[in-house]
Parts: sequence; C-alpha cells; structure tokens
Amino acid sequence: MSESELFGQTSKRRIDQLRQKSSVGTPSRPGAFVDLTLRCRHEIKYLISEAKAAAITQFIKPYLQPDRYSKLQRGGAYPIVSLYLDSDDLRLCRESLIGQKNRFKLRVRSYTDEPEYPRFFEIKRRVNNVIIKSRAQVWDRDVPTLLMGSPLPPQDYTTDEDALNQFQLYMKSIGAKPVVLVRYMRKAFEGDSETRVRVTFDRQLCYNVTRAPEVRLEGPGWQYNSVTMGSVILEIKFTNRYPSWLSQMVKYLDLQQDSISKYATSIRQACSLGFCSPRIAGL
Repeated sequence: MSESELFGQTSKRRIDQLRQKSSVGTPSRPGAFVDLTLRCRHEIKYLISEAKAAAITQFIKPYLQPDRYSKLQRGGAYPIVSLYLDSDDLRLCRESLIGQKNRFKLRVRSYTDEPEYPRFFEIKRRVNNVIIKSRAQVWDRDVPTLLMGSPLPPQDYTTDEDALNQFQLYMKSIGAKPVVLVRYMRKAFEGDSETRVRVTFDRQLCYNVTRAPEVRLEGPGWQYNSVTMGSVILEIKFTNRYPSWLSQMVKYLDLQQDSISKYATSIRQACSLGFCSPRIAGL
C-alpha cells in the first residue's frame, strides 16, 4: 500500500468514526465543528527519538488524555495537511529560518480530502515567546476563490468573518500565494486544567511543492522531510504558567529545545533537491 493510500484510508476512517460518534451525519455548515486549539499560548518544540516519545507518553498519562480525534483512531494518530502561503521571495520562510521573534505564517489546514468537511484558514503569529492563532472554517469549494483574494460567496458561511478578512489582508500585504503542502500524522494529548496543556507527537513529515489553491492529503509529488526522518516532533503548548510536572519531565528525560519549523525545513529541503524555482536558491 502506498503512503498516499495509507493517509487516505486513515482520513476516511476518521470521518466515518466522527459520523458514528456524533450521530448527526454531514453538518449543514462548517460551524458545526468545534475548534479546541489553544488560540493564545506558549509553545516549545523538541526533535526527539521514538524511545523518548514512548517514555514521554507514559509520563504524561496521569496528567493528560488523548484528544477527541486521537481517541477515534486505532493507533491514536490522525492526518493533518496544511497549504502554506508565502511571498515570491519567501519572506515568511526566511523570517522563520533566522528566528525572527515577531513573525507570522499563513496556511489553510485540513484533516481529510472529503469535500463535505471544512478547511481552516489560519494565521499563526509569534509575538516574542507567545503564539497567537486565529482560525476561520470554510467549505472546501470556497478555498480557490478566497486564495484569489475574492470575498466569500454570500450564500456560503464562515465561523469567523473577521479572521478570514484578516487572513486575506495579510495575504495581499505581501502578495502571498500557495507554495507547499505539508502533511504528517499526529498523536495529541490534552488536559482540562486551568493551564490548558496540550502535548503533540508529529511523525511522517512530508511536503509537496505546489502552486495549486487546494488542500489535499493524497496525490503524487510527496517527499519525506529528511530533517525529521526517524524522529518525532514533540510540541508542548500551554497557557498561563508552566506546570511543575512538565519541568520535571523535561529535566528527567534531558529534552533539548529545538525551534524546528515544519514549513521552513520543507522549503529548504525542496530547494536543495531542485523542486523549487531559482528564486529561493539561496536558502
């Protein structure tokens, strides 16, 4: 079985399970989906071995539970694909690579290729050490129109019109266009305490250079990101204070922080392999 088929089957299984759990079938509008993402948070990343990922999974069990989507998967992992936008000179990628403190990313995210499920327009901003994310759900059919800079058709719906308008404003300000698809499999754990901790493990990171205004898990052209080959991207996200048990875990397992960017490392590798145009040959 090919990797694309594996991602496709996982995606379809997740959709079927969601339908069974909710007993509501296809929603009448994108707003029927609930976004539990931490919208204003601190975020710390690590590139770790599978052995450490297993140890961390055991360590966090008393504090966190699998998120609603991990619970629906036999192996606990679900697919994510994001279409990243950038300017012709890849300003956003370059800012990420040099570690500029105040920066942003523009992406359209999906968890399935099923057309009746929503896509998510996201702005992910970093202000010093704080991550602020805005998100708007739209129908898959509206993605090309919106990425052209046109308004949402009046008969269609978004969960957050202000966030969508802001996305298009950012997009127009730098002339951003689709540059690459990035996908991976995620296992996620979260707690419901006041600090709202979320821990995610991302594996099988791949990219697909594209100019097409569509978000797809399947199809040809996917390449593994060699920077993360055989490793796991661990992300710890939290609001308010950093829990003491997380500090103990990081110290005990000797975790070394890594500011790895899924988007920027994918673009850099794509360029080195000749999948990108000469305009980014300097990366």
